[in-house]
Amino acid sequence: MAADYADIDIAPLIDHTLLNPLATPEQIDKLCQEADRYQFAAVCVYPIYVRQAAELLQRKNPKVCTVIGFPSGASTSTTKLYEAREAVENGATELDVVINLSWVKAGKTDQLNQEIAEICEETGQTVKAILETTLLTDAEKRLAAEICMDAGAAYLKTSTGWNGGATVADVKLLKEVAKERIGIKASGGILTIEQALDLVVAGATRLGTSRGVDLLRQRDNLDIEAKG
Repeated sequence: MAADYADIDIAPLIDHTLLNPLATPEQIDKLCQEADRYQFAAVCVYPIYVRQAAELLQRKNPKVCTVIGFPSGASTSTTKLYEAREAVENGATELDVVINLSWVKAGKTDQLNQEIAEICEETGQTVKAILETTLLTDAEKRLAAEICMDAGAAYLKTSTGWNGGATVADVKLLKEVAKERIGIKASGGILTIEQALDLVVAGATRLGTSRGVDLLRQRDNLDIEAKG
């Protein structure tokens, strides 16, 4: 294991995610149990499961996160705000909001700023702006990141996972823009512990993945190999 990796504890960085449209209540139960057992940062579930997750994790450390405008970001601002308010009423304390990508492409920066700012101000909760970096140029990534930071987002998130995933290059770019003012969530396609650790070293302060438990097992195997 690389020296840079030696002291990284990834469990507190993981948003334990289940965004399969076919997810069952029983799977949400398991997700929350695992998040509590391994002390992950949060669970990330669809809005329909926020109340269940909040009840299961009441008085426990993992936070309840949900997605807003997911996965396209093309909902109206009114719809996103309603969805965000309802999620908070049901117990969510973190909101992963897909930005309107067409506004980035069209240069409608005021509308984008207003949409994110309204959600931040009206809910008072942690907002992670999903930039869907795989669909943007580097210049657009920088622009979107600056707008979302100015609007009050607490994190810049790379991806939904529906159009590709997080890359080390994109995390480094977002870190450069953020200048440690807000967090960076790498999400999408994180399948191996090596990927996860590379993203953390690059600057990710949260990892969105459905493979959290598997990543910890992989990490244990790496530690055993290193000692052996």
